[in-house]
Amino acid sequence: MGGTRFIGKPLVAQLQGYGHALTLFTRGRNPVPAGVEHLVGDRSDAAALEPLCGRAFDVIIDSSGRNLDDSQAVVERTGAPTHRFVYVSSAGVYADSDLWPLDETAATDPACRHAGKLHTEDWLRAERIPFTSFRPTYIYGPGNYNPVESWFFDRIVHDQPVPLPGDGTTITQLGHVSDLATAMARCLEVDAANNRIYNCSGRKGVTFRGLVAATARACGKDPAAVTIRSFAPSGLDPKARKAFPLRLAHFLTDVHRLERELAWTPAFDLDAGLADSYSNDYALRPAARPDFSGDAALLG
Repeated sequence: MGGTRFIGKPLVAQLQGYGHALTLFTRGRNPVPAGVEHLVGDRSDAAALEPLCGRAFDVIIDSSGRNLDDSQAVVERTGAPTHRFVYVSSAGVYADSDLWPLDETAATDPACRHAGKLHTEDWLRAERIPFTSFRPTYIYGPGNYNPVESWFFDRIVHDQPVPLPGDGTTITQLGHVSDLATAMARCLEVDAANNRIYNCSGRKGVTFRGLVAATARACGKDPAAVTIRSFAPSGLDPKARKAFPLRLAHFLTDVHRLERELAWTPAFDLDAGLADSYSNDYALRPAARPDFSGDAALLG
């Protein structure tokens, strides 16, 4: 499901490298690579899923399902895959904790905004559908349509102050999209990955201040020349908090299970990954001054 945008592009390339025959189901808004079957439809429209009816697949990869209904609707039309259902969940399913990093056995939060992904994992397990689920933290890299690294690039490139909560020592974690795609493609070749959940991200966490410095280096800027402005998150209303792109609390997972069971090693550390995202995406975008009005709500 998908295959022409952020996660889909590197994943399709990886799968083709393994020699898999691919069928992409997309809305038809982006070009598809050569050598794949292309079905067009909008998964949010039940009638538009008709091209899937009666089709049977060895593997179904769902990188865009947000709720249980999304994935159920696909399987209702195709039947369960014979080999594996590969799902992109989220590390956002974990409950708040005093112990970091979080491994795959950590408590989850059924009331979190990613609860639909938890429900999907539970359903796959209950239905005995062979599955592998990945729980990334913040995914970044070329093609990212979420304001993760680009939020920092915007401010640094345009010489704007970078708002950070508190003293900037909160720890977060990013994972490069190509490393996620590698893990997803590899899991199909590993029997031990059946019915397993994996955290997938970079090996190390980084403080918000460290992220600013790494982003500056990717832009060719001196980190010491970047102005950081502190804001107090506790005094913000919920809408203002959304002006900052990352969680305002620690967010760090353990990826040892993925490394051990899939012999996976991330190809990108943070500096290399941000340089890749800047050079092969952000720097190629049309020049335009971003909207920094949300910063006023943070900084007052």
